[in-house]
Amino acid sequence: MFPAVLFNFVINRLEMKTSDNNMSRKDFIRNSALAMAGLTLLPNMMSASPFFDEKNISAKGKLSLKNVRLETGFEYDEGEVSATKTDLFYVEVENGKITKISPNQPNAKAIDAKGLLMLPAFKDMHIHLDKTFYGDQWHAVRKRTGGIKGMIELEQKMLPEMLKNSTFKAEKMIELLQSKGTSFARSHVNIEPTSKLQSLKNLQKALENKKNSFGAELVAFPQHGVFYTDSAPYLKEAAKMDIDFIGGVDPFNVDGDIEKVMDFTVQLALDNKKGIDIHLHETGDSGLKTVEYLIKKVNENPSLKGKTYLSHCFILAKLEEKKQEEIAEKLGEAQIGVVSTIPFGRLIMPIPTLYKHNVTVLTGNDSIVDHWNTFGTGSVLQKANLMAQLYGYSTEFLLSRSLKLATGNILPLDDKGTQQWPKAGDKADFVLLNASCSAEAVSRISNVESLVHQGNVVF
Repeated sequence: MFPAVLFNFVINRLEMKTSDNNMSRKDFIRNSALAMAGLTLLPNMMSASPFFDEKNISAKGKLSLKNVRLETGFEYDEGEVSATKTDLFYVEVENGKITKISPNQPNAKAIDAKGLLMLPAFKDMHIHLDKTFYGDQWHAVRKRTGGIKGMIELEQKMLPEMLKNSTFKAEKMIELLQSKGTSFARSHVNIEPTSKLQSLKNLQKALENKKNSFGAELVAFPQHGVFYTDSAPYLKEAAKMDIDFIGGVDPFNVDGDIEKVMDFTVQLALDNKKGIDIHLHETGDSGLKTVEYLIKKVNENPSLKGKTYLSHCFILAKLEEKKQEEIAEKLGEAQIGVVSTIPFGRLIMPIPTLYKHNVTVLTGNDSIVDHWNTFGTGSVLQKANLMAQLYGYSTEFLLSRSLKLATGNILPLDDKGTQQWPKAGDKADFVLLNASCSAEAVSRISNVESLVHQGNVVF
């Protein structure tokens, strides 16, 4: 429901605009109706925050905030982290950067953050913004038949209709993510003979419309297989466009040839200086062979280290502990990251083992109300909470470490309790939450009160 406090704020603003700019009564009524629908009305208007308003913002992208709660260190009891120390600070932002952090100035003419906790803005690192029902009519998942190839056939029938308003729906989903504190996403986007490049173009339009409030990187994703539906020519076109990664999906189950698909993917990434992000759902021998072959190819091409990811990679959850350790070590050495959903059915990914071997672990909402998945809240903080529950990360220290799953591995305090974020010069991408510390934010999935992206208040 559109908050009453924000509606009243919007109406007051509109009344001011009416008197200042001679807005017609007809336009006022029309814009009031839009306000009830929860749509953005006025450029640079602040959202439903209880403390942001134009009188205490001097210019777009320039903010001064007082009473900002930041973490400063850990408290210890018999060698164990027992609590997180915080204090209130004065923070200045300009030109998309945090420019000053100083002792609090409670009497300063600045935005009053009212003691809310500042944390790094969240990042959704695996999502499909290009195909969703969100923002349109409700649909639950249909009964599935024929495995992944059955789903490919279903998509081929559904996509032409879904593409008609996919830009609008992508924008609505971005707004959902923003309301949950997310200002950046890695989105996979369909590249296949049904959509051709249209899904990519529609999503790029949505991202252009949101460029001042949301950041993204794109994965050219052959959802229907590289060769199974002859997606290769379209992938080659997409690789020359404004995308960041070459994707893939289950090379054995879909295309029937691990090496052929992976060789094509790796070469396309190398030729176009892109990263790699492969969907891998396969949990049998083919899943393990795919992981091992990708490790081999990345080691042969060191420029792909740190730029290669396996999404889902559910085979890791099926391996015996000794084999998990071996593969995790090899992934860490090859600097191949894992981006996985949490949880997934009965599969519990060995995230602690991956962390042990310095494997980059990321997460995302994946699907939000589409033909693959009915569920999805848009909150990656909830994903961090689920991970903490699954692995028993219930202490102050472990809960605080779990936050990195939501922030793309940025934490306010390092493992020794030394403050490492924020610093002057950092990007002004942050959230303000109703929590006393990171540990509480993860444990309680604390409410996001506001999101700032590149120094601009966007929620």
